[in-house]
Amino acid sequence: MTSRLAICFSLGAAWLGTAAECATVSGSIALSKSASFSGVVVWLEPASGTPPPPTPATISVAHKNKTFVPGVVAARAGSKIQFPNLDPFFHNAFSNYEGQVFDVGLHAPGSTREVTLRRPGVVRLFCNIHPTMSAVIVVVDSPWFATSNAKGAFRIADVPSGEYKLHVFYERALPNVLEALGRSISIGADELTLPPITISDAGYLASPHKNKYGKDYPAVVLDQYPGRKP
Repeated sequence: MTSRLAICFSLGAAWLGTAAECATVSGSIALSKSASFSGVVVWLEPASGTPPPPTPATISVAHKNKTFVPGVVAARAGSKIQFPNLDPFFHNAFSNYEGQVFDVGLHAPGSTREVTLRRPGVVRLFCNIHPTMSAVIVVVDSPWFATSNAKGAFRIADVPSGEYKLHVFYERALPNVLEALGRSISIGADELTLPPITISDAGYLASPHKNKYGKDYPAVVLDQYPGRKP
């Protein structure tokens, strides 16, 4: 059986041009105005060289109880996102922001739609029927990423030794705040625990979004059930 160490050496050789030892990078997030510290995406980009090619991955973002589950997802460019509809009525996931524009169309209970994430960026996800539904997909060009849990902990395993730039994304933080949190780090053979990262959402103002046609949602939202004309 191929050991994890051998795999790491192989990956290191593939993109660094030499064998590399691997380490786990871990840390913690604190949010200034939230009881839960989940939903912060942390990723590492190599300071030089090209990361190894992506391994095909499929990630699920379900429609359930008029909510996207999970509400924050990290994925590598090239991954597929599936949208299973677990509610008894129709949904229509779409994104028309800078990350990637798509519209999966109206889909019935029990059905699943799929989108391939083709480039890095922040995909802001909405439902064309239910204005309260929103989610974020952070697409990165790196295999080394993680999303914080409710206590703020994150862990990125099997990172080859070398120099990296650490990036952070939190939906309620302003771009300049996130940029300031970026830092250069050196990774060797030993596990690396980063200093705690505190994120402020000062100045953030949530704004209502439009539907996929760029128009306001109706004042009264009606669920669309199979058999009822949309």
